[in-house]
Amino acid sequence: MNHNFRELQIWQESVENATITYTITKKFPKEELFGIVSQMRRASVSIASNIAEGSGRGTDAQFSHFLDLAIGSSFELETQIIISKNLGYVDTESSVSWIDNLQRLNRKISTLKNRLNK
Repeated sequence: MNHNFRELQIWQESVENATITYTITKKFPKEELFGIVSQMRRASVSIASNIAEGSGRGTDAQFSHFLDLAIGSSFELETQIIISKNLGYVDTESSVSWIDNLQRLNRKISTLKNRLNK
């Protein structure tokens, strides 16, 4: 069953998260451009991209698999946010808000995944 990814709230929120990621990482040290900045940006884009790709797959099981990949990318990004905070690249308040946003998104992705698996 195909889903229109543009209409999915989780896709819209994941695009917003990627935008936030790009905005925040613009302030990181330039020597991190090809390090953690690149990894964080790729992970944030991967969340939205996997939702979009999975939505176009032929079965709910295939979509569910891509939602798993999106969740994995969000865990990767959360880890990188924590490391960035520990290195002083992002302040505590911003990192907490960013992680809270990511965790809310994960819960929504998991809810859809569970619905697809029934």
